[in-house]
Amino acid sequence: MSLRQTYLDPAVLEKLGSMHVRARTLVEGILAGMHRSPHRGGSVEFAEYIEYSAGQELKHVDWKVFAKSDKYYVKQYEDETNLRAYLIIDGSGSMNFQSEEAPLTKLRYVSYLAAAFAYLFMRQGDAVGALSFDESARDFLPASSKSSHLDDLFHLLEKLRGDGSTDLVGALRTVAERAKGRSLILIFSDLLDADQEVMSFLRVLRQRRNDVVLFHVLDSAEVELPYEGLSLFEGLEDEGKLLVDPDDLRERYLVAMREHLAWLQAQSEEGDLGYFRFLTSEPLEEVCLRFLRRRR
Repeated sequence: MSLRQTYLDPAVLEKLGSMHVRARTLVEGILAGMHRSPHRGGSVEFAEYIEYSAGQELKHVDWKVFAKSDKYYVKQYEDETNLRAYLIIDGSGSMNFQSEEAPLTKLRYVSYLAAAFAYLFMRQGDAVGALSFDESARDFLPASSKSSHLDDLFHLLEKLRGDGSTDLVGALRTVAERAKGRSLILIFSDLLDADQEVMSFLRVLRQRRNDVVLFHVLDSAEVELPYEGLSLFEGLEDEGKLLVDPDDLRERYLVAMREHLAWLQAQSEEGDLGYFRFLTSEPLEEVCLRFLRRRR
């Protein structure tokens, strides 16, 4: 099975249909179409043709190619794009958690989710970049709208193993240094270690006029702590093991979890950040559609 078959479920793509991802702020790029742009004019270095999709202006269609092939294609230029999107994927140890009832690990779930968004971005002619991280920033892909770039992104996702601790600030710093211009930045993480330093850095990215969205993934067992009887809990990021009866700590755990989730929500609203929390038990296409509908 190819990586495209692995990461792009036809059933999910069919349900997403022709929906587009809209940027809510001015973004860099000069192609007319989906997104408002601050530029008027720019580079004319031709890169490739991309297949026309609904939402692009007909004036960009190459009619000579249409006359020869009977298909609609749009010229794409090296530095021209509706939007630059960066997918920041948490590959730390905690993302490898999967309860007995969950269909996927958190890491595999967000890998599929990121792949679906990358496909949607590139289908509408946008440029996509990606960064994986755990205890440090790992693989980085500059944003590109070339069709072959999608395979490069799938290879990045395939290399994620769910090891090590979490350094989200370090990953965000890497993106801030290497991302070009104002961008749409999507962060996929369980945010279990998110603290004031993380949220402050996210606000800095937002103040630089990036569009920042947190995709907060959790397993239902992390929210409910459903375990009964004496249980051995093992940390996935080298925290050791703990033998305990969940009944002795469930109430305190649930209070702490609710407070953390409420804090993340409040911090996101105060910082004008997008915030989407979901469980790995939810259908992937429903999470995608919920985000896309809200963006509309």
